[in-house]
Amino acid sequence: MPPSFRPERAILELDSRFHSAVEPADFPQHTIRWRNQRWADRVGLGGLSDAAWVEHFGKFAALEGSLEKPLALAYHGHQFQSYNPNIGDGRGFLFAQMRDDAGRLLDLGTKGSGRTPWSRTGDGRLTLKGGVREVLAAGMLEALGVYTSKAFSLIETGEQLARNDEPSPTRSSVLVRLSHSHIRFGTFQRLAYAGDKDGIGKLVDYCIRHYHPAAQGADMEASAAGLLREVTLATAELAAQWMAAGFVHGVLNTDNMVVTGESFDYGPWRFLPYSDPSFIAAYFDETGLYAFGRQPSAALWNLSQLASALTLVCGVPALEKELDRFEVIYRDAFRRRVLRVLGLQSKGEEADLALFKVFFGWMGETRASWPQVFFDWFGGRASETRAGAGSSSALYRTPAFAPVQAALMAHEPERPERLRHAYFQNAEPVSLLIEQVEAIWEPIASADDWRAFARCMDQIELARQAVALDQG
Repeated sequence: MPPSFRPERAILELDSRFHSAVEPADFPQHTIRWRNQRWADRVGLGGLSDAAWVEHFGKFAALEGSLEKPLALAYHGHQFQSYNPNIGDGRGFLFAQMRDDAGRLLDLGTKGSGRTPWSRTGDGRLTLKGGVREVLAAGMLEALGVYTSKAFSLIETGEQLARNDEPSPTRSSVLVRLSHSHIRFGTFQRLAYAGDKDGIGKLVDYCIRHYHPAAQGADMEASAAGLLREVTLATAELAAQWMAAGFVHGVLNTDNMVVTGESFDYGPWRFLPYSDPSFIAAYFDETGLYAFGRQPSAALWNLSQLASALTLVCGVPALEKELDRFEVIYRDAFRRRVLRVLGLQSKGEEADLALFKVFFGWMGETRASWPQVFFDWFGGRASETRAGAGSSSALYRTPAFAPVQAALMAHEPERPERLRHAYFQNAEPVSLLIEQVEAIWEPIASADDWRAFARCMDQIELARQAVALDQG
């Protein structure tokens, strides 16, 4: 029997300092472009007809038992390390909450659903291209084992939007994300900015109760330090997942990081074409602040801003102690994550790091295709024949690759039976390099042809099933 929908309203434990009730936009058109049936089934909403889907995720009729009104959430944030007190949910809101069968609290949040008190001069809308890009990014990251929000629904809404970074007028859409949490680092920062010690305490209690029960301490100081410990662990794991996946988020502001360590909000993202620590995703990131290789340090810097907000209820030494854990946690997580995406077992830290040294050294020197190499050598020696017959086989026959191959051969494959999956019978992996993303969008823009998008999503799902690195 499929799971039933289990509505929740936990966010109402937090008062009007944390959110504001809003009205969704009234759109002239509602055309479903993406419906995440797999996740809809998992949360008990898979039985909705298309008409009911539009009512709830295009017109935002309340889901019975959950929130009666959408809530735009209040927060501040450092944007490219400059503090901005004039932000919050400017084109989205929390639409509903629910529990999964394991009891985990989940959110349905929107992007492009209309203006809110924090829209400023924005129109509160999302372009269709932006929505398509978010569906692609979330699906690909999930397939690669990154703990990510899920693109739950994408509906084209029939408006014409003017944008500086797209040919305009351009088509509009509204996206619904399924996430574990929308409590951002910037949510704490807003309260600290106001000197609201009581609000910080309430938010600490909420996060422990619903996301990190292991953080509970004997008093507020111990609980706040415990919460920072759990968020540091989750954030270090996330940074390692991005790095192992060759993913560049692009905008790692404190309002784009949440307490559950979940990746979300995909604007100018990129996947690496080749190994390059200086690779950036956002054209406006002129200093490379959020370049690929700087993502772990950006995550730690953001954690330090969260710690600063928590000083209203906790002493600095206790918070610094928790932040000091980041580097060790990240190093261990990165080692585990790279081995997972290579389909290899650990041989111990020394041997694993020796593999990484020759592997990433060779990747950087040759600029070999990141997605192709990881695909070819998934499973190490179990893929030797397959890699030798692929499009990059000439690279693998050079003397420079010999030490890399030896290091790969020395590691045992992890679950090599996965290589029997149909996905690994392909010559190339599914990948979302920028050229491929643009090639998916072009027929949509020019002829409303969604076939390339559908094929790509089918291949992403095949990859997810084959690699089986789900993070939930």
